[in-house]
Amino acid sequence: MPSVESKKIYVSEITENTQVEGLFLVKDKNNGITKNGKQYIALNLTDKTGEVKARIWDNAEKLGVRFSQGDCVNLKAFSVMYQGTLQLNITGIEKLKAGEELLRELLPAARSNSDELFSELLDMRRTFSNPHLSRLLELVFSRDDIVTAFKAAPAAKSIHHDYLGGLIEHTAHVARLALAVAPLYPTLNKDLLLTGAILHDIGKIYELSYEKSFSYTDRGRLIGHITLGDAIVNDAIRQLPEFPDDLALVVRHLLLSHHGQYEFGSPKRPKIPEALLLSYLDDLDAKMFVCNELIRKEKNSESKWTSYNKLFDRYLYTDTFIDTERQADSDD
Repeated sequence: MPSVESKKIYVSEITENTQVEGLFLVKDKNNGITKNGKQYIALNLTDKTGEVKARIWDNAEKLGVRFSQGDCVNLKAFSVMYQGTLQLNITGIEKLKAGEELLRELLPAARSNSDELFSELLDMRRTFSNPHLSRLLELVFSRDDIVTAFKAAPAAKSIHHDYLGGLIEHTAHVARLALAVAPLYPTLNKDLLLTGAILHDIGKIYELSYEKSFSYTDRGRLIGHITLGDAIVNDAIRQLPEFPDDLALVVRHLLLSHHGQYEFGSPKRPKIPEALLLSYLDDLDAKMFVCNELIRKEKNSESKWTSYNKLFDRYLYTDTFIDTERQADSDD
């Protein structure tokens, strides 16, 4: 069984026009046909430092049967820049059995510290003037299984914060945004807004699986994180006999409406100011993450524009972007 030492090279270390050999996790695998009718395989490969696109152009049929989506693979490839994005052209690949330690190296992970983010969220609770909301958060996070999953889970299978620790990172960002914006609107119930910010995605601990690759659980596909999160919170409220019924309604409304619109999977649309603001802040953090990651991956000296992005329905200008992650790596 390969060890962490077998990794050799990480995604963040790959540069253009170099030979690449090492271990990666197959996040996505899709078959395709070129304009000339030749079969190829399109892959997305990951490790804890990020994700890279890859292609098998030659012997695709022969090499494709050697591995599946979600497998750990050892590969040989050559790196090229294609349409502003780094890509690996694979010449050899084989499936490997990976232990838990190595899998943690191959799954993308947050740079931030989950324990520190969790402490930050608990400190926010200590500022509450509403004892019922403070007690609710205390009870939800008194369960070790919830806390462990909350710190480890991704925020999504793809799109935004799709890495280990992504859920708590996204949650902390939304809570920080709530703290920053709330003073501008004195009529808001800050404790209620923060409670919603901290709990809005709690159901994702049951919606997503992340042991070997990121995917949806049966509960995630059949029920979804909004309803699963409401069940977690409602169960906690039932254990608090003095929790006011009207407060329980608006807390649950925050979770059930945080996607904002029916077409985005929201069972209800926001009907209180705190819920409206929460839906905007949740969307803001997700959209800014996608924007920054798109530019970070495609920023280069040859063009000041990204490729066309379907989510934003536009090209994005890259010249103003400051890559703080690369600055941090240089400082290290």
